[in-house]
Amino acid sequence: MNRFSTVLYIVFGLSAIVSFSQESNVTHDFELELGLEYRYFIDHAQFMGQKQHFPSFSLQPKYALDWNDGAESINATAFFRWDVDDSRTHWDIRELYFQKTKNNWELNVGLKKVYWGVTESNHLVDIINQTDVVESFDGEQKLGQPMVQFVVTTNTVGTFNFFYLPYHRKRNFPGEKGRFRFPVVIDRDEILYESRAQEWHQDFAFRWFHYFGAFDVGLSHFYGTGREPLFMFDNTGNINAFYPVINQTGLDLQVTHNAFLWKLESIYRNAEAQDFFALTAGLEFTFSNIDGNGLDIGLLSEYLYDERDALALNALQNDVFFGSRIAFNDTQDTSILLGGITDLESSSKIFSIEASRRFGSNWVAEVEARVFSGIEANEFILSNFRDDSFFRLRISRFF
Repeated sequence: MNRFSTVLYIVFGLSAIVSFSQESNVTHDFELELGLEYRYFIDHAQFMGQKQHFPSFSLQPKYALDWNDGAESINATAFFRWDVDDSRTHWDIRELYFQKTKNNWELNVGLKKVYWGVTESNHLVDIINQTDVVESFDGEQKLGQPMVQFVVTTNTVGTFNFFYLPYHRKRNFPGEKGRFRFPVVIDRDEILYESRAQEWHQDFAFRWFHYFGAFDVGLSHFYGTGREPLFMFDNTGNINAFYPVINQTGLDLQVTHNAFLWKLESIYRNAEAQDFFALTAGLEFTFSNIDGNGLDIGLLSEYLYDERDALALNALQNDVFFGSRIAFNDTQDTSILLGGITDLESSSKIFSIEASRRFGSNWVAEVEARVFSGIEANEFILSNFRDDSFFRLRISRFF
């Protein structure tokens, strides 16, 4: 049994002990989400073996158990997807952790998801969890991260987060049938580590955040195995990749002024193989309650810079993002997000739309579309995706 499995057994054991307790005032909550999804790629495949039609279904059960008047709890979220692409058929424990809160501190032990950041188009400072690449193109979906997290909150000097991260989880990549892949299919098991400890390199992270009037400020530092693999290509076109040991210092800042939100995320990452600076900065202006009908329309604009230039894995090295967030604030919770990213040094552009609406009390429909336009051949990442414009429809049922 490895240490990763040991964490799971410990958390399950705690749940079982509490469940049989007669004096703990235990409460339970269970939710199940079933999803049917269809992705259609408009253009014929660029690489051999890739498909155009991708029907799939997913399961996501959530379970919460708490006692001691909510001061202690077990929280669990699992995920499974079946897809035409074998590499997108996968399961994961998104969260499974024990939480204890008391006075001004909080302790979390187990697998958990943590989000950092304020910008819309790129989440530079969000470093704790591994990205679930096969689930979404925009990197919003994350894998559960084994951790010990200790949080201390003060009224005067802010909130302090301390993380011990004992295990690194590899990024998954599309298979032969999948889209958004390189000419060579990447086997995640063949990606090596810079550290001799491999996935058991002991990682640490820290974040402080506080607000000063209109200013919300976060400072963070991460030391350990990076979540992004470093890719290198040899003369024959083969891909060599490994996970480097990095130090990353991050700053996130949001300033609220009337209907304006000014946003900034910036990082400096240091590694033996590569040092670089990156930032995302912009603003959001919201027209609220238009005509008194509850309609909110937000206008977004952000500039994205990455010192790695064409080698940036997110393909956002000198780009501008424009978008609009529309919230109807109706009983169906209807919302639409429109956006576009244009490269300031080439003709490459990405357009997107995401929309969702609830039907009844248990159904949700989501629509997503992304269009790649004018992608130039010298784009390290995007040139592999230039024929991957797609439309996605998802229907979810909650129990």
